[in-house]
Amino acid sequence: MILDIAPHPGRTGTDQLVPSRYALRVGEIDVLVISDGVLPLPAATLATNSNPTELAAWLDNMRNPPDVFRWPLNVVVVRSGGRTVLIDAGIGEELPANFPRAAGLLAVRLEAAGIDPASVTDVVLTHMHVDHVGGLLADGLRSRLRPDVPIHLAAAEIEFWKSPDFSRNTFAGMPEVLRSAALRFMNKYRSQLRPFEAEYEVAPGVVVFRTGGHTPGHSVVRLASGGERLTFLGDSVFQDHFDRPDWYNAFDHDPEEAVRVRIRLLRELAATREPLVAAHVSFPYGRVAVAGDVFRWIPTMWEY
Repeated sequence: MILDIAPHPGRTGTDQLVPSRYALRVGEIDVLVISDGVLPLPAATLATNSNPTELAAWLDNMRNPPDVFRWPLNVVVVRSGGRTVLIDAGIGEELPANFPRAAGLLAVRLEAAGIDPASVTDVVLTHMHVDHVGGLLADGLRSRLRPDVPIHLAAAEIEFWKSPDFSRNTFAGMPEVLRSAALRFMNKYRSQLRPFEAEYEVAPGVVVFRTGGHTPGHSVVRLASGGERLTFLGDSVFQDHFDRPDWYNAFDHDPEEAVRVRIRLLRELAATREPLVAAHVSFPYGRVAVAGDVFRWIPTMWEY
């Protein structure tokens, strides 16, 4: 069963069939998790180094079809200290023509949530893959942002995309999509880029850290206020990695380092028990527990 998540003319944000946003607070920080939709991709992209039988068993255990996995695509808006920070921007209109139009919904969902893009004071990018920068190339969002809004990302990420290496994560048809979107993004926003080396505090209690792994400049965003914390993991963890953190994602540019990064982050978050959001983990957020070398995803208990 596939539920209707697409926007419809005349339907307001409050009567969408499937909720597309979830609000919470981290101390004094307001957080809104927004779904940009889902990305139906070949299931093999989840684990390029897996035994096909093991991947098939994992998909079956998740009651998922054997050939396609619908990746969630989550974006976060944070308000702290008078600043409104957009963390990642979804895929926009960058999907290949043969892909189902099930993502690229951020602009309409920001509107449904009552967020005017002109109020965004800062943009943070965990990395420059198309499903994280594409929304900034689409008219629905680009034309409504402040023309000088600063965009924070790791300097290593900018350097990598000047001459990207896809030799270890090639997926048919996608390298050119990734390369094209990154180039157009840099050409459009070059003067607004605010690179950092290791970490940068974008707003009070909102700190972006470079982790590397998935891409050389991949970063996570940690929120901390009033003794409470939440981490946005970007693409360091995918849904299958709680059970198999050793599996390589097809879009990991350094698969071995990506494994080391995700295990370290998951162990830290299991120890602190703090909530996490990830770009491609089930909406809206949850926690992780650990037993030996196996992690367990604990979805949030929704508050109504």
